[in-house]
Amino acid sequence: QVQLVESGGGLVQAGGSLRLSCAASKRTFSNYVMGWFRQAPGKEREFVAVISSSSSYRYYANSVRGRFTISRDNAKKTVYLQMNSLKPEDTGVYYCACGTGLFTEWGQYDYWGQGTQVTVSS
Repeated sequence: QVQLVESGGGLVQAGGSLRLSCAASKRTFSNYVMGWFRQAPGKEREFVAVISSSSSYRYYANSVRGRFTISRDNAKKTVYLQMNSLKPEDTGVYYCACGTGLFTEWGQYDYWGQGTQVTVSS
């Protein structure tokens, strides 16, 4: 079992930045692929970014590429999502997920956090 706890969400104006964190409880955190997803009100959960266990591979959704950066610190068992140039359409609940493959479908991940709210005002 892996517990994931997100933090760092909040209210920010368009053009601003936020850094999300996701702390994991698993001692073997470094073996897992980590992903970020988001869900806007009335919409399905969507893929944002994924990072391989060694950070050698990162992949982003087209909507965030060039603005968001995913990173991880295996010693701290934490994955991050640096979000710059935020837009109102980035508003939603952001979830981190833990899995064993570089998936972009949320259903293919094994563990989820509770989510953190990000609201971008125009």
